[in-house]
Amino acid sequence: MQRLAHKVAVITGGANGIGRAAALKFVTEGARVIIWDVNTEKGAATLAELNAIQPGNHFAQVDTTQLAAVEAATAEVLAAYGQIDILVNNAGITRDATLAKMTSEQWQQVIDVNLTGVFNCTKAISISMAERGSGRIINTSSVVGLYGNFGQTNYVATKAGVIGMTKTWARELGRKGILVNAVAPGFIATDMVTAMPEKVLEMMRARSPLNRLGTPEDIANVYCFLASDEASYISGATISVDGALSL
Repeated sequence: MQRLAHKVAVITGGANGIGRAAALKFVTEGARVIIWDVNTEKGAATLAELNAIQPGNHFAQVDTTQLAAVEAATAEVLAAYGQIDILVNNAGITRDATLAKMTSEQWQQVIDVNLTGVFNCTKAISISMAERGSGRIINTSSVVGLYGNFGQTNYVATKAGVIGMTKTWARELGRKGILVNAVAPGFIATDMVTAMPEKVLEMMRARSPLNRLGTPEDIANVYCFLASDEASYISGATISVDGALSL
């Protein structure tokens, strides 16, 4: 039985990496998936993959840092599909530098996408979820949001903020039938990570008791569980998916 049959899911940053893996997983489980991403080339390619599995999915170029754009995109989804059951706030960027070298622009860019973008999407989409009395919101944090990381003041601040927003929204929206959770990935073998020098990758593997990097599918599987009826009494949680890296 497909766990997400008849569900409509919006996945931000769904054109590539973890977002793409989540989109493919959700479609396989019966959902109609709407990808919001700024990369039109990769968005179109991922959409073709989704529709090859099950037709009826959609891609839109959406800048989640702009509330008006998010509200307009939300209205388009509701007009076309009639509902939004699942929101995965997956879009995110890095602009790494030490505190002394980090520019105001680097700080603000990461805040805008990783924090304000999550706020904008949740604000816009939770309205229709509340009206229907049900919904699942899944926010992508990171293990660095729990434990910090050298050279990532901006990124860590946003991922810690996502955890705080998740807890707050679980309290505010739970009475309206909306469950809100966060997932904190560890070292995941996305295209960006695997392009690093082999020496760096080996150091990453060595830090995990499982002696491997996680895969985008490892994270997608947890997203799918949280989006399904199997997780109907889980809200306000942050689930680390890091191969015991943080122990």
